[in-house]
Parts: sequence; C-alpha cells; structure tokens
Amino acid sequence: MIRSEPMEMMNTARADKYRRQAEMLANKVMKRYRQLRRRFARQNIEVFRLYDWDIPEIRAVVDWYAGHLVIGEYTRNQSTSEWLPIMGAAVAGVLEVPPEKLHLKERRAGFQGGRRYRRLDFTDRKIIVAERDLRFYVNPYDYVDTGLFSDHRNTRQMVREAAAGKDFLNLYCYTGTFTCYAAKGGARTTVSVDRAETAVNWARRNFDLNGISRADNTLVHAHTFDFLKRAGARHQRFDLAVVDPPSYSTTRDRDSDFDILRDHPALLTAVMALMRKGATVFFSTNHQGFIPRLDKLGVSEAAEITAATIPEDYRSKRKTIHRCWKIRV
Repeated sequence: MIRSEPMEMMNTARADKYRRQAEMLANKVMKRYRQLRRRFARQNIEVFRLYDWDIPEIRAVVDWYAGHLVIGEYTRNQSTSEWLPIMGAAVAGVLEVPPEKLHLKERRAGFQGGRRYRRLDFTDRKIIVAERDLRFYVNPYDYVDTGLFSDHRNTRQMVREAAAGKDFLNLYCYTGTFTCYAAKGGARTTVSVDRAETAVNWARRNFDLNGISRADNTLVHAHTFDFLKRAGARHQRFDLAVVDPPSYSTTRDRDSDFDILRDHPALLTAVMALMRKGATVFFSTNHQGFIPRLDKLGVSEAAEITAATIPEDYRSKRKTIHRCWKIRV
C-alpha cells in the first residue's frame, strides 16, 4: 500500500505543484467521465479508461470499474510516495468515489529487466463487472492487473462473431474472458491454456458466472509450449484461436524463459500446426517496441488490425496500448 506524506509536511513549492497537478487531473478525468459514462451505460460496459498520461507531467492511468477507481502511477526514480495518494484523492473526490473503492497502484513505464509485478495483497476479494451481456470477476485489491484487459473488448467481440460452430483455442488465457465470448458466440468446443493455476481457477469462476458448461469448454493448467507439443502429438485441431502472450516471462520450474521479440515466430509456427485450413488466429502483444516477423509462417494472410481492436477510450497519442494481427491459415 502506498503511504502518503501529509501535505503540510511537504515543502511549499512541491505542495503547490501537487495541488495544481491534482486539480488538472481531476478536471480532465471528470470531463472524460461525462463524455463516456452514458454511452458505455447503453452498451452495459462497466469498465473503461478515463485517463492515460494525457498530460506529460501527470504520469498516471485512471480506470473506472463499476464504481471503483483504479489509479496507477508510471513510476520513475524521481517518484515520491505522496504524489499518487494526492492524485487519487482528487479524482475520487470529483467522482464521489468513497475511499474504500479507491485502489492505488504503481506501474513501471517501459520494460525493466523482465521483472514481473508482485502480488500487492492477499484479500482475494473480487467484484463483478459487466461487459455487454457478459460478467466477469475482477480483483482491484491484490494485483496491478485486475483480471480484465478492457482494451481488448473489441477483439473479444470479433472472436464472438467468428466463433459459431468452431473449435476454439485460447493460449495464455489468463481469466478466460476471450473464451467466454467464444462460447457465447456458439463455439462448438473451447480449450483454454494458462501456466498459472490462479488464472485457471479464475477462468473457471468466470465460466460459471456466465453459465458456460464445463463439458465442452476445457481449461488446461500447462505451459503453452508443452501444451502445443502434446496437442500436436494427439492431432488436435482448431478453427479459431487467440494468442496473447506476455512480453516476457520466466518460471522457477523451467530453465527457459519467453521473450516475445525472440520467440513469437516459433510460438506462432507451433500454433499454425494445430489449425485447420481456413482457420483464423488473433495474435496480440502489448510490447511497445514489438517488431513482427510473420513472413515465414506460410499463411494465406497476416493483416494488422490494431486500429479496429483498440476501443475509443484507449486511443492515445503517447502510445498504442496493444497491437493485433488477424492471421488466416
């Protein structure tokens, strides 16, 4: 938990600077909230972005979660412990969000040696949020990432529209939100794979929340490359897939690590071996310096569709929240 130094204990210049920044941020967020809330309410979307480093000197991200606020600071060496609580209090004040629904997080801007975010707390408290006609469990208390990547809501809808009668594969499935969309879109079967047992259990709860049968919707606790090898040996085949790996990962029980810049051709080659002719694969990454190497996959088409997959609340002049390709086998 980030602790705040009382405003009266700061020097006058810094206190004045933080007050000015807090007012600017609160005004910006309130304006954006008024622009988006009714539009998203009509679509039954309860999670959306209100601010993402739009003002250069205010290195923050603000997300709305069905009455909760998740506010993060893109930290750097100059960051101070009191800055984020002051920003958070100002934003919560104008949106009339009580302190118990304000969640402050530290985010690292850019890639820093492959370090992963550590768990922040162990409350295991979750709230339910709506996205169109689906609902998902999110945890704004214990993790920097809450369990729902709202920047991919457009991509999830694309998957739903393509899923009818298909055998669907979701690699690095996290909490299974893509799979919920595929199942609701009429997928014949789904297989969802993640190496984290916590994620698999979370995905199972999302399935149950949305009335998705466990009979034809399989959850697999496994490393992706291990699953791909076993699935190939069993001659499993799929018509539709989502591949959304982390930028970098390492695990204690393996000698190898994963680096998307280095390893995405091998990953996608292994995925393509499981896809039927005419199948579609959605491949995405949030690596800010990603350089695609898709020319040797032997597919009929690999088109970047990023402009269509990023929702309006995530469009930013400063950065692209993710990049996405639609690959046809």
